[in-house]
Amino acid sequence: MKALVTGATGKLGSQVMESLLKKMPADQLAVSVRNPDKANDLKEAGVEVRRGDFDEPDSLDEAFAGVDRLLIISTDGDNDTRIRQHTNAVEAAARAGVSFIAYTSIGHAESSTMFLAPPHRAAENAIIETGIPYAFLRNNWYLENEVPGIQGAMNDAPWITAAGTGRVGWALQLDYAEAAAAALAGEGTQQSVYELSGRPYTQDELVSVLGDVLGKEIPVQHVDDDEYAEIMKEAGMPEAVVPMLVSIQQGIRSGSLDIESNDFEKLLGRPATPMHDALEHLVRTIPDES
Repeated sequence: MKALVTGATGKLGSQVMESLLKKMPADQLAVSVRNPDKANDLKEAGVEVRRGDFDEPDSLDEAFAGVDRLLIISTDGDNDTRIRQHTNAVEAAARAGVSFIAYTSIGHAESSTMFLAPPHRAAENAIIETGIPYAFLRNNWYLENEVPGIQGAMNDAPWITAAGTGRVGWALQLDYAEAAAAALAGEGTQQSVYELSGRPYTQDELVSVLGDVLGKEIPVQHVDDDEYAEIMKEAGMPEAVVPMLVSIQQGIRSGSLDIESNDFEKLLGRPATPMHDALEHLVRTIPDES
C-alpha cells in the first residue's frame, strides 16, 4: 500500500506526517509538495517525496501514480483559486486510480454559510462524483487561529469580538492532524463524513478558561461589525484582510461553527484535547512580550 499526503510541508501537513510516521512504515508513505527541497527531512526519514502542484495537473498525474490512499489537504487562496485547485487534485486522483480519498473540509460543508465553505463544498461534490470511497474530515476551527487574541490577553489587552454568543468547536491543529492521519491509515470507523469538533464554546466561555490558564481576569469587549473592522485596521491588519476577519465573526455569530460531535473519538479513541489543556499548550508556545 502507498499512502500520499498533499501539502505535507504546511503547518497541518507536517503534523499529519509526524503522526503517520508513528503508524506506518516510511516506505509506504509519499508526499506531494510544490517545492521538494522543503521536504528534505521527510526524505531523510524514508518518505518518498514527489513534486506536485495543484495548478499543474500533469504534475499531479505523476505525483499520484501508484497511490492507493490519498489525503488532499485543502489549499489557501481566494475561493475561485481553491475550487480550481481542489478540482484539479480530485480529477488527477481519479485518473491515477486512487482507491480512497480523505479531504480536509469545513464543518457542515453542505449547508455552511461561512464564506470559506464554497471551495470545500465543491471539492466534496467532485470527490463524490468520482465514485471513489472517501472520508470528509470536516474540521471546525483551529484554536491556533486565536493566537493573536491570546497574545493580546497575555499583554493585558481586552478580548475583542463581534461574534456575540455564537459558539465555536475549537480544537488544536494537532488534534485535526492526528485525526487525518488516522483516517488515511485506515483507522477509526471508516464512515464517509467526520464532523471534527471540540466542545463548543462562546467567546466569553473561551476567555474565561483562558483567564484561568493565565491567572488573570480578561475583559471581553463586544462590538458590532463596523467597530470590529476599525479595530482590526488600527491593529495593523491589511485592508484586504479585514473583510475576511469580519466575515468570520459573522459566521460564528450565525452559528456556522456551533457543532456538537463525538467524531474525534471515532478516529482517535478520545475527544479533542480539553480546552484548558489546549490553551495551556498554546500559551507555552507564545512568547510573552510584556
